[in-house]
Amino acid sequence: MTEARYYTTHSDHVECHLCPHDCHLKEGKTGICRVRKNVGGKLISENYSRVCALHSDPIEKKPLYHYFPGRKILSVGGIGCNLHCRFCQNWEISQSGIADFPSLKSTDPDDVVRIAGQQAENLGIAYTYNEPAVWIEYMLDIAEKAREKRLKNVMVTNGFINPGPLHDLIRYMDAFSVDLKAFTESFYKELTASRLAPVLDTLKTISKSGRHLEITNLLIPNRNDDPDDFKRMTEWIAGELGPATVLHISRYFPTYKTNEPPTSEKKLLEFFHLARRRLNYVYLGNLRTAAGQNTYCPSCNTTVITRSGYATEVSGLDHSGHCLNCGMEVIPQHNMHFS
Repeated sequence: MTEARYYTTHSDHVECHLCPHDCHLKEGKTGICRVRKNVGGKLISENYSRVCALHSDPIEKKPLYHYFPGRKILSVGGIGCNLHCRFCQNWEISQSGIADFPSLKSTDPDDVVRIAGQQAENLGIAYTYNEPAVWIEYMLDIAEKAREKRLKNVMVTNGFINPGPLHDLIRYMDAFSVDLKAFTESFYKELTASRLAPVLDTLKTISKSGRHLEITNLLIPNRNDDPDDFKRMTEWIAGELGPATVLHISRYFPTYKTNEPPTSEKKLLEFFHLARRRLNYVYLGNLRTAAGQNTYCPSCNTTVITRSGYATEVSGLDHSGHCLNCGMEVIPQHNMHFS
């Protein structure tokens, strides 16, 4: 068993400080995440090293479109999540504990780094599939070793984390893909059993840190598709994080405990154009169409990156990420070439 970080011990319970739930756990109880447990007055990370998925993916699948476009990354995922999203697309692993997967074997951090280093043209390691914050101890151990091997670290997260642990992660993470699930507290409370405000704080902290940041918003009919709320969200992103912040608007399909119909292509395109009024880089996900896939120079509207599925061609940028037509920087040079 691996002792967790970020907790305090009290006479009759331990208090976890990893995320804003700040769970108070009596002996033998696990937190909302289902994987951090009070055992003998110590907080134990039950999911440490318990890997359920280890795959090579295109970096665009995270989704990250402005971070080493066209490269591959090793994705690692586990069990548990500190949100209970009724629309979760990976609910089999995220809404489960270790007891639900007794056959999982441990994968040592050194082994993850070794596998990443052996993958041809691999950029680094992405912590994804479930919420990686809930195995932060394992993630930090891998990330530190990965950095020593000059591998990049990428976190795909819901952003519901306390400031202290987030700052520790920022030391080692090179890029973040954050789900901003809606822009109302009522949505977060009713559909995720969490809160919006801490996620907004996380986004601001990451942005100020200088780490690469992209945001994903899953558009769910009748749940978070109010145009006024969406406009407020894009205005907040542009104002607080900057208009160059990348936004992915993703198509929803019925799953888990939510039975709303799939998001229509018409609705996605409507919100795509709404977002483009305030943000320079907007994309559509989970949609079999050419719309919302390519990257255009905000200055001259030249197509600089074309995408078909996960096939990516950087056609209109020079080696430093500047538009070949007008010279505007579209992707920072340090996100283009890695050695």
